[in-house]
Amino acid sequence: SMKSARSTAPGRRAGHAKLAPMKARIVILGAGSWGTTFAVLASRNAEVALWARDVALAAQINATRENPRYLPGFALPQRFAAGHDIAALVARADVLVMAVPACGFRAVLRLARPHLRAWVPVISLSKGLEQGTRRRMTEIVREELPGHPAGVLSGPNLAREILGGQAAASVLAMDDPAIMGQLQPLFSSGLFRVYTNDDIAGCELGGVLKNVIAIACGMGDGMGASDNTRAAMITRGLAEITRLGTALGGKAETFAGLAGMGDLVTTCASPLSRNRCVGEQLGRGRAIADIVREMRTVAEGVWSAPVIVELATRHGVEVPMMREVSRVLAGGNMKQAFRALLRISAGAETDPG
Repeated sequence: SMKSARSTAPGRRAGHAKLAPMKARIVILGAGSWGTTFAVLASRNAEVALWARDVALAAQINATRENPRYLPGFALPQRFAAGHDIAALVARADVLVMAVPACGFRAVLRLARPHLRAWVPVISLSKGLEQGTRRRMTEIVREELPGHPAGVLSGPNLAREILGGQAAASVLAMDDPAIMGQLQPLFSSGLFRVYTNDDIAGCELGGVLKNVIAIACGMGDGMGASDNTRAAMITRGLAEITRLGTALGGKAETFAGLAGMGDLVTTCASPLSRNRCVGEQLGRGRAIADIVREMRTVAEGVWSAPVIVELATRHGVEVPMMREVSRVLAGGNMKQAFRALLRISAGAETDPG
């Protein structure tokens, strides 16, 4: 009856004062710099648990309120706890957020799978492709967890800037508008704004493809290129991203937005960008093996580049800048590649290269 429906409306009990709504529980898998930063943001609106693969790191975060490995010097609020027991954490998740690099994504998803309740949404923060399968992360979610709504959160989000109190924006992409509408306010927080988009492929690919262009821009920086050169490379890079991204199922307008151009500009220009830093060291003549060995974190573009070039070849799309980067990462001549990058970025605007 209408009467009984009214008496059990959300947050009300017959004859009682309005109860506070229960807090959603977000479980974030991966305690790297972005996973930890996202825990700080989301814990303003939800109950958050952060999973660290390393027992010692989880203990350090809880005891010292700092992530000394990935975010040294940043004080973390008390609002969330870190843990190492993936089964116990995932079993209580209302939303699962994947903050692990592409290389470990499927394996961690499989660890979580037996403990995840039905229909819990799974959101990826990862900006890479899987080696071998060339899969995007949301495609892996659909393969490993059929029936779970899959989405991606992507944009120009440098962890250290956000923790330092700077404003930033991101795009949440899902194909279920109702769930996306529920997650948007959960993920938005203070100066961190979340926009929504139904183009999952485009938002995901924007984050993947821009890493390779950022390596190219870093190479330019390492070789002493000017701001004018960098601007040309970013612009030509965006043309490549849009060509390949649309061929792979994204919408052109997505690549002109936050998850495309926005992320590209930040990653190509910021000294905090891992991929740009890799490029800069390549430009100074260092070997990729040495650069990667010294890095604490994963520069996804290093691993994505050959996969992206395979995809471009398969779809008959011209990506000359990305090819040059891939060639250098495979041990090719740096100076030759940089001369090619200068030629590409100085070509006719409508040319594919």
